[in-house]
Amino acid sequence: NPSQDSVILLPALSPSPKVRGTHPDCSVILHFQEREAECLERIRSESQTPGQEGCPTEWDGVSCWSALPLGQSRAVACPDILHVFKNSKGLIQRNCTEWGWSPPSPPYHSACRLDTLSSNNDTEATARHFVTMKVLYTCGYSTSLAALLLAIGIFSCFRKLHCTRNSIHIHFFTSFVLRGTAVFIKDSVLFSDESIDHCTMSTVTCKAAIAFFQYSVLANFYWLLVEGLYLQTLLLLTFTCDRSYTWGYVLIGWGVPMVTVGVWVLTRLQYDNHGCWDDYSSPYWWVIKAPILLAIFVNFLIFLNVTRMLAQKIRCPELSKTHKQQYLRLTKSTLLLIPLFGVHYVLFALFPEHVGVDARLYFELVLGSYQGFLVALLYCFLNGEVQAEIRRNWGKWQRSVESNVFNLATQDFTA
Repeated sequence: NPSQDSVILLPALSPSPKVRGTHPDCSVILHFQEREAECLERIRSESQTPGQEGCPTEWDGVSCWSALPLGQSRAVACPDILHVFKNSKGLIQRNCTEWGWSPPSPPYHSACRLDTLSSNNDTEATARHFVTMKVLYTCGYSTSLAALLLAIGIFSCFRKLHCTRNSIHIHFFTSFVLRGTAVFIKDSVLFSDESIDHCTMSTVTCKAAIAFFQYSVLANFYWLLVEGLYLQTLLLLTFTCDRSYTWGYVLIGWGVPMVTVGVWVLTRLQYDNHGCWDDYSSPYWWVIKAPILLAIFVNFLIFLNVTRMLAQKIRCPELSKTHKQQYLRLTKSTLLLIPLFGVHYVLFALFPEHVGVDARLYFELVLGSYQGFLVALLYCFLNGEVQAEIRRNWGKWQRSVESNVFNLATQDFTA
């Protein structure tokens, strides 16, 4: 999933189709919370009718046992939750005795084959694994943010680097800065306090954090699309009239995500205003997911078309050596980034959200956190034009310092 940049410290369980939650992993918890609320409401209504004999209605943490006269028994079926209870047709029986309800017979874990629950050691190992992963992606996003801010500063400070191409790079870098910042904001809002029940959390702050995160992810993909469109435009127009498209690029990169997230927010407010809006099993998630997949698909087509055009132009005998070098320099970074940013997302999009969770988390959290650093490296730090400008200004600064030192020494000597 292109926008699942956070760690949920819960077992990876498939959601029940009847339960709405803040996250698919919370669906089981919410299922039992809803059943418990219904049972407690029944208990309250029965408590208003005194004089009843036998065993009162009871919630045992899994099932609601309706009131029963003394000496009788009742059987209930296993909860029908996919990937948790393997035998949903099993029956558990309890008797109403003079001492109250008897223990469940057979026990839930035996009748329902509750063999997906992990041991304490497995749970601790899983928790350590997620903590390690969180440390890794925090380091990755921190490294990416530092590199991106330095790259933005370099493109902004040196006047000779001011051009349409580098302006688009700055916007692209900014989308990565927003994405990394959104991940940190999301973590601080949702997971900073372990005492908060994230499965029922539904505040304006957490919804705003999720909306900002979704916007930054969309902007990230659409500025990558702009990079591909700009490269294709350069090859088609042969380095002419590129400034006239700048505002169109800005509208695509920032405007389309803004409209998409606005539609998504209004849709959730109107039809599915539950939890913290990070429920990727919701059908309204496609309002975000479809534009991301569209951007990836279009970028892949651009990748194929640019590769074809570049091969034709390089073979062209009338093209000068300088122009060939310019084409190669401008295309190598984008041609590398388009498949790098899109292939695994397309593969994951073909499977349900609960399939390949470990691989999905690894790609989207650990490797994805270093994408900003890779972008800054390819577009800025390894750019020959940038390196030449830095060397030129460094030499100018050294000569200026040497001249000032010489003038100061001369003044001291003559004085």
